Amino acid sequence: MKIKVALAGCFFATLALGAAAGENEQLILGKQLFTQKAVPACAVCHTLADAGSEGAIGPVLDELKPDEARVAKAIRDGIGQMPSYKGRLSDDQILALAKYVAKATAGK
Repeated sequence: MKIKVALAGCFFATLALGAAAGENEQLILGKQLFTQKAVPACAVCHTLADAGSEGAIGPVLDELKPDEARVAKAIRDGIGQMPSYKGRLSDDQILALAKYVAKATAGK
């Protein structure tokens, strides 16, 4: 019985580490997209301290503190002067970018 409990503990610990590694990869991709890979890059228009960007067209994301859902919707659909990136970015890229912005701004 002790062996089963120990094995179960190892299994769940491995899952948690894998999830953390996957989230870290998403955050790295999100930051790359924000700073350089999206066309045009988000940093051209938006200010975000974590990215070292000081764009003056879009809102200051550090002040707005958007959550993941809000960022993903803005990227997919566009909002105000911001164009839609649907078709330019994959769903995985949009989710990575949304996760990065929400985490960098402490958006919930």
